[in-house]
Amino acid sequence: MRTGRHRLNAAPVAIVGAGPGDPGLITVRGLTLIREADVIVYDRLVDPRLLDEARPDARRIFVGKSAGRHCVPQSRINDLLVAYARGGARVVRLKGGDPFVFGRGGEEALALADAGIPFEIVPGVSAAVAVPAFAGIPLTHRGVSSSFAVITGHPASEDLDDAGSSVDLERLATAVDTIVVLMGVARLSKIVTRLLAAGRAPDTPIALVRWGTTDVQETVSGTLADILGRADAAQLRPPVVVVIGDVVSLRDRLRWFDELPAADVDPTSVAFASLER
Repeated sequence: MRTGRHRLNAAPVAIVGAGPGDPGLITVRGLTLIREADVIVYDRLVDPRLLDEARPDARRIFVGKSAGRHCVPQSRINDLLVAYARGGARVVRLKGGDPFVFGRGGEEALALADAGIPFEIVPGVSAAVAVPAFAGIPLTHRGVSSSFAVITGHPASEDLDDAGSSVDLERLATAVDTIVVLMGVARLSKIVTRLLAAGRAPDTPIALVRWGTTDVQETVSGTLADILGRADAAQLRPPVVVVIGDVVSLRDRLRWFDELPAADVDPTSVAFASLER
């Protein structure tokens, strides 16, 4: 159902959020556009089963990125969207999570706007909220947390080494109740060190959730004082969402997803191995 001024197929390019991992969490609008697309330009963390929803003749172009490894430069991705749109194709730019939450969707939208190409933004369910929910961690909870912040663990520039170089962690450390860090596991040590130095209590609960919302989800919990040792022991690698705050303690009672019967999933299967690239 569409309401107001919205019209189907009004723009040749749609920047679509694929959601946090589980393909069932994509929006109805996003799935409709995937099925109608002539060209799908997709990222590394897009579940391959979403691509199976596309027409058999739709062109699929992988432009995935991971920390330190950029398959295709951002400028080239922008050029691809403009070129296919100008050629008359219906283009879906399929991005993990929400395209406007650390997804560079704004940069791609600006490139389209500068080129005079109409576009549509289809929000996705961000890993920042979905992954904690699947781990049994509410970001806000009466009497426990009334505020949260979502930050990136990546530096502002590829040339910078410090975690959260563009984020004022010293100010955030005690300004908000819950902190969610996306793409932060590689720099976890620096993040924890800065938070402790800024006054966050060593016994603050913290959870690291890998492959959240998928059948291979795993969670490592601890405190700021001991999480580095626990993370090393678990040998966690991206993608990991970090949740810091007293709400993490609610996980012991709310870990609903962990209590579901285990799915018969091989982590080396095509669906997940392709995402490890």
